[in-house]
Amino acid sequence: MENVRRYRALASLCRQQAAYRPLQNWELLGQAEHFEYLAEVELKAHFDACNVQHDDGAAAPATWETPVAA
Repeated sequence: MENVRRYRALASLCRQQAAYRPLQNWELLGQAEHFEYLAEVELKAHFDACNVQHDDGAAAPATWETPVAA
């Protein structure tokens, strides 16, 4: 999750610099988009890993007994 914060911070810095550097505007915005993409990939990998670990450790579902009339 730390990488996600770093990627988003770098994307934000790129967008801020793009506002002050009109000649490099498109290049900086492209870099910002790339960092946002990396953040999304990192998030997806993190949640996929969490779901796999959760599924492996899950106990078998409990079987319910139906009451029998006496």
